[in-house]
Amino acid sequence: MKKIYSFTRKILADDVDMFRNMRHSVFLRWLQEASIAHTETLGAGRDKTLDKGALWVVARISVEIRRMPCYDETVTFRTWAGKTRHVLFPRYYEILDAEGNTAVRASAVWLLMDAKTRKMAFPDKYGVKVPDTVTGTELALPAGIQPQDAPVVYRHTVRFQDVDINGHMNNSRYIDIVEDALGFRFMHDYELTAFEIGYEEEIRAGKRVALGGAYGDGNIYFEGKTGGRICFRLRAAYRDRAVLY
Repeated sequence: MKKIYSFTRKILADDVDMFRNMRHSVFLRWLQEASIAHTETLGAGRDKTLDKGALWVVARISVEIRRMPCYDETVTFRTWAGKTRHVLFPRYYEILDAEGNTAVRASAVWLLMDAKTRKMAFPDKYGVKVPDTVTGTELALPAGIQPQDAPVVYRHTVRFQDVDINGHMNNSRYIDIVEDALGFRFMHDYELTAFEIGYEEEIRAGKRVALGGAYGDGNIYFEGKTGGRICFRLRAAYRDRAVLY
């Protein structure tokens, strides 16, 4: 049993943006991939969850970026589980460069959802137990995002390619549509240094998402609504790319 799960991978052209830096959504896809793979090795995989009608879903994610890995760089991705909190499963992540320096850290809170009712499921019902570990490098768990006044600035209809195995828009796609809403000029001039996403409700295929946004003084706030109901909130910090390049 590996309490810390890791893989080493080269950053490919399809993984990066126009600045040759790893896309934030690619990092979130790696995060999900590693989480699923690790729970399998810990005995909490699909035979206890997916095959019995329970889905692993992420409720909150927090990411701290020292630098995003770049094209053709080889990095190591690591993840480990924190102490289970009744129905919540904390998990931690980091990307290390070839010298062992931390490039990105993240933390997330996962839970189980009943595939039929789409409501939270209790892990004891499925015999799910995830052993925890402590490294001392854990990023603090996301604490929640306070709502702000955010006029609608962008709309997105959930497409077939947005939807994952759980039948809703994949968690990694939220940051993509936020960056699309921010627009080319903003993404050209500024770089995210940290972000947190709170997933309030799942977004199913075909739903239209209205994004409200507000930003200034180095901070961004976005919220997405479907049918007038909040489905997610995002808070991010950014810096001027001119300072870096």
